[in-house]
Amino acid sequence: MISPFQNPFMLGFDGLEDLLFRVAKGADSFPPYNVEQLNESLLRMSLAVAGYKEEDLDITQENNQLIIRGHQENDDTRHYLHRGIAARNFIKTFILADGIKIESAHLDSGLLIIDLNRPKLEKLIRSIPIQTTKTKPKVLTHKKKK
Repeated sequence: MISPFQNPFMLGFDGLEDLLFRVAKGADSFPPYNVEQLNESLLRMSLAVAGYKEEDLDITQENNQLIIRGHQENDDTRHYLHRGIAARNFIKTFILADGIKIESAHLDSGLLIIDLNRPKLEKLIRSIPIQTTKTKPKVLTHKKKK
């Protein structure tokens, strides 16, 4: 079966299939999270990270991937009668659309809150000149359309 990304009409998307595979592979449900739209261009992601301190968390952006890592050490000096709150490591990966920018991140009442800005993208229209052996190459012109 041919992948939709191998279709000859889908030019330049060959790396997207690998990216989707990597994200799906790491799609653990921990920690739980919400994504809300605050206005037309602002998104807020909230991850439930109770028990994690600022130094236990790491947020990076690698190309179009937002990667959130959490690391907690087990405290072997404690004796639990019941342990329902696990101290464990996690990696949460999200694919970001082109143009999305991470505005801020902060901890508040056990939630890691990440604000993302999704600016309205302008359409780019280019006129591509057709060259013959008798004409000199022309410089491409760009027009922005709103």
